[in-house]
Amino acid sequence: MTAVFSHGRLRLYLLKLLDDGPKHGYELIRLLEDRFLGLYAPSAGTIYPRLQRLEAEGLVSHTAAGGRKTYGITDAGRDELRQRDGELATLEADIAASVADLSTLAGEIRSEVSGSVRDLKRELNAAARQTRRTRWESSAPPPPPPPGPASANGPSAALLDEFDQRLAAFTAEVGRLARARQFSDTQVRTAIRLLDGALDGLRRLLR
Repeated sequence: MTAVFSHGRLRLYLLKLLDDGPKHGYELIRLLEDRFLGLYAPSAGTIYPRLQRLEAEGLVSHTAAGGRKTYGITDAGRDELRQRDGELATLEADIAASVADLSTLAGEIRSEVSGSVRDLKRELNAAARQTRRTRWESSAPPPPPPPGPASANGPSAALLDEFDQRLAAFTAEVGRLARARQFSDTQVRTAIRLLDGALDGLRRLLR
């Protein structure tokens, strides 16, 4: 129940609505919802007990048709409205102010929700990009290690031993390949040029 209808003021407003013409309970609920721009609507459990009390007091009466009660204001109800005319005017002003407050609050909530949704979308997009980047990076080959700093005293003994071993293995493999079959003169000349080229490259590297 919105605060503007405290202290029996909803009872007064129901009389005001019925003064415009007979209505059943759900029509009254819809009229109140429209008055509050859809931001507030009383429940059936709020409306019907008050209609019953108004009827018990002789301020409204009802007719039944098709299983539905239609309520109308009585002369006693109209007398009460006239007696409380000033109170009704104050109530209308309070309702207008309450609707304005509710509209402002609804606008702020919509803005906050919209902002939260935009922030959430940005976070989800960033997470998706990070996930794709992580998957790509995990599937990509690792980058080669950076070359180590050159020793001021030349290569270590271990590296020189490894070089000698690789050179010996290379020489042995080339000799094995050469003895495995008969080569033509052209193939031998090509092999010699390849060896000369490799030797020249090593000379330039190791100068």
